[in-house]
Amino acid sequence: MEVSLPYFLRWPRRPLKLLLQSMMPDGFPYYLASLSVMQSAMLAALLVGVSCGLLGSYVVVRRVALVGDALSHAVFPGVVAGFMWSEERNIFVIFGCAMVAGLLGVVFVRALEKSTRLKSDAALGIVLASFFGIGILWNSTQQQSGVKDFLFGDLAVISGLDLALMGGVTGLVVVAVIALVRPFQVLSFDEGFAVGLGYPVKVLNFVFFGLLTFTVVVALQAVGVVLVSAMLITPAATAYLLSDRMHRMMLYAVGFGCFACLVGGYISSKVNGMPPGPVIALVGAGMFAVTYFLAPKHGVLAKLLRHLQQRKRVERENILKAIYRVLEANDFVDSGISVERLAEVRRATLDEAQRQGKLLVDAEEATWEEDRSAIYLTPSGWRRAAEIVRNHRLWELYLTDLANYEADHVHDDAEKIEHILGAEAVRKLERDLDFPEFDPHGKPIPSVIRSADSVVGKSEETGYGI
Repeated sequence: MEVSLPYFLRWPRRPLKLLLQSMMPDGFPYYLASLSVMQSAMLAALLVGVSCGLLGSYVVVRRVALVGDALSHAVFPGVVAGFMWSEERNIFVIFGCAMVAGLLGVVFVRALEKSTRLKSDAALGIVLASFFGIGILWNSTQQQSGVKDFLFGDLAVISGLDLALMGGVTGLVVVAVIALVRPFQVLSFDEGFAVGLGYPVKVLNFVFFGLLTFTVVVALQAVGVVLVSAMLITPAATAYLLSDRMHRMMLYAVGFGCFACLVGGYISSKVNGMPPGPVIALVGAGMFAVTYFLAPKHGVLAKLLRHLQQRKRVERENILKAIYRVLEANDFVDSGISVERLAEVRRATLDEAQRQGKLLVDAEEATWEEDRSAIYLTPSGWRRAAEIVRNHRLWELYLTDLANYEADHVHDDAEKIEHILGAEAVRKLERDLDFPEFDPHGKPIPSVIRSADSVVGKSEETGYGI
């Protein structure tokens, strides 16, 4: 039985079509219609990559990734309704119905958040499951042909009119993001600060989620209802690992989104029966996996290398501190100690002490005796040793004098903090403590400049320059 189109969806069809055509250059619709299937698919993939990359960056930064997933599932009943009420699979009817369903989903989420104790993630989960269930049930009773293309995506069925609509929405997203870049950025990072600056937060949220709904709807044909959230989140999440600047993140996200859509669409076109949505999602996931491991700053390997370097630095500084304390106990009559003495104070074997000495030599903080039986600190090694001891004793004094710690409870904390105190923090500690000379245990707090100068004066010391 054919269902007639409701009046509120029937009357805008002609004006929308005329408006879209009036915005195009002469012959433009015919040019889109003359494109091959592959050309249309690749152009659609680029448009989806641009719009999803731009808005997906804000979705990731605002930590509302589940909203994109909820919207993609919430519009599905609208897609089914559009097929039921459209005589010839009119894209404007499908788009309009999907838009109404998506906005209704957002309204229901907001209503649940305000009228119940539910958090946003619970409200989104309820709306996601409910709307998607309605769409699946409705489609199973009506058996509308073509709905499957929107469920899993199919770039091969995109027409010239579909491309025109995608281009219009992508252009709208680009213009809106450029025009509202400052308000959107402030809103994304601190909504309270945006209110304080006088931005109309409710209006901006409405515009943002409206644009997000537009983008989700036009991306359905490319990647499908089930996986459109992957196009919103994965390219932006990949870009998030590569940049700490919003504008760069958006550019990277657009590039990753276009690449995933183009490569995924091409691969799916070469394999019969392979829907593009899953392939595009997997290409995006592959890029994220590579970035996750190899990103220069936030990648796993980079973090592992920094952790190993930090462990090596801490070990080297502990060795310098041990040598300094031995020399301090001997009133600094020499600038080095024997390997046997180093092994004793470090509670290590001779071979381990040799390895620890090599760490200092490789870092140019010490030099060997000619027969490698002793190790001598260089001026840079003396300076760093004095800095570590100074940091340790300053922090102990800070904990006892200003934090009211007992003197016998401050050593372990100082052992950790001594390696991360920067020059500015040390200067502040010295000012707060009125430039002290002794720690809580009566030991002198070394002056880095004085310690370094005292070593520079020992230019004839055995072991220097070797």
